[in-house]
Amino acid sequence: MKIISDPLALKNYLRKQKKTIGYVPTMGALHEGHISLMKKAREENEIVVVSIFVNPTQFLAGEDLDKYPRRDEADKKICELSGVDVLFMPMSEFLYFDDEVKIQAPNVRGYILEGATRPGHFSGVLRVVMKLLNLVNPTKAYFGKKDAQQLHLIILMVKHYFMDVEIIPVDTVRESDGLALSSRNIYLSQQERQEALKISQALYKASSMVASGKRDVQEIKKEMLLILEPLEIGYVALLNRDFESIEEIILGKTIILVEVLVGKTRLLDNLWL
Repeated sequence: MKIISDPLALKNYLRKQKKTIGYVPTMGALHEGHISLMKKAREENEIVVVSIFVNPTQFLAGEDLDKYPRRDEADKKICELSGVDVLFMPMSEFLYFDDEVKIQAPNVRGYILEGATRPGHFSGVLRVVMKLLNLVNPTKAYFGKKDAQQLHLIILMVKHYFMDVEIIPVDTVRESDGLALSSRNIYLSQQERQEALKISQALYKASSMVASGKRDVQEIKKEMLLILEPLEIGYVALLNRDFESIEEIILGKTIILVEVLVGKTRLLDNLWL
């Protein structure tokens, strides 16, 4: 496995390969969810590139940038064992510039749900993803469905900027008890982790209701909110796949999104229907 930290060195190296490239961007603290992305990239491409970069532009003032888990040596080993060919680990000063041209998240879909309480977050996400995709120039790039709003906005960016890359959504990986894997799960105490299971339980309830023929958004949302009590709820939203409001579930075109605060840890999860 080749480890590269310089952006231009990465770009020059990959330009010479003349092979299909599968790319997995991460912020490190790798877990089975990331490994599933690497595995799919390995199956579908000749070269697999993974980046590890805790991106400062997507953290707002007072958020956990400095506390975000970093396990560089363990992450390197995970990448090596997962068959990664190139690991890109840039430093912030090599990736960003003074007074640089910036991409902005869309005015509506970038400022609802997670974007409503974290204004500017998705602009920071798109800013770094645009840079990384331009550096790697992958055939396919792999993103987890757990960060559904982020995934949607990245797909929009690729479409609106006519970028030559295929974005591949990959299903969320869960613990045996249903909790969605997240690098932030390590912040949870044992009691908080038990409380966090209400998230997947609420989504399972919604799935059961839909399976039994129920389609009314407000009815399903009411039942989910009851299960989530007394957690601090950021949002429970039932939307179409374009992140627009709906009144009834349409199978194959709907997504249910949940954000809750468990202790001091913000957790996201969703269900694609």
